[in-house]
Amino acid sequence: MRELRGIEKEGVVREGGMIERIFNPASILQYDNEYLRLSSTLSYSYLITLPFLLLYEIGVFFMNAGSASGVRISADILVKQALGLVGLNGTFAFSMVVLVLGAFVFWYERSRGVVLKMKYLGWMLLESLAYAILLGMIVGTFVGTLFGAGVGETTNVALQMPGQPGGSVFSGLVLSLGAGVYEELIFRLVLVSLLFAALFFLRKSELLRYGIAAVIGALIFSAIHYTGVYGDPFTLSSFTFRFLMGLALNGLMLLRGFGIAVAAHALYDVYVTLM
Repeated sequence: MRELRGIEKEGVVREGGMIERIFNPASILQYDNEYLRLSSTLSYSYLITLPFLLLYEIGVFFMNAGSASGVRISADILVKQALGLVGLNGTFAFSMVVLVLGAFVFWYERSRGVVLKMKYLGWMLLESLAYAILLGMIVGTFVGTLFGAGVGETTNVALQMPGQPGGSVFSGLVLSLGAGVYEELIFRLVLVSLLFAALFFLRKSELLRYGIAAVIGALIFSAIHYTGVYGDPFTLSSFTFRFLMGLALNGLMLLRGFGIAVAAHALYDVYVTLM
């Protein structure tokens, strides 16, 4: 395994500050390899997440054109409602929030030595696709063996939160892209980060803090799929699958950053939709 360093040296990303340690736990690990080091930063996470967000929003626009009731994923609705509480309503306001956050991330990390190499985004996409396939197969096989179910019964479990079904394959693909962005935003970037911050009394062991936050966050992530009018019927096998996949995505965020977790989640749900 490549050596990890926590020391500062010229020409590379400096050790993470407070912002990275809360919202980007991958900054705890200072990789020697340039690709691993840069692709785990917030700047690269923003860049790889943006296309998934844009494709989802464009897809939703066309999917709901002429429809009296719009179809969106539940996590998207929750995010937009939260922004509405502070007066940020509508697509324009949301777009401005995304752009401002991106500008701040680029400015902040530029001052910390992050440089942009666009070729790395393609590598990140391929890496995320590999995680989506491998994690689904590994977790699905384990859960299928544990509960005596067929592998297909567990590998085809979607990670999307319950919500109004779209019906067509196109809508399923659109919602899969949105699930990767908005659910990772809620359950990884926000929930796990807040849990990590709440465990401040374990400050001498940051990996332990993140581990506890990851387990709690994965339990909540799995449980939310069985709530509400459109919630799935509860089965212990599907709950365990979603919990372990949530835990794996938390691990990806720790080791590889938010963007890799977003892409892996979205691509996994795309795979399930097409199966």
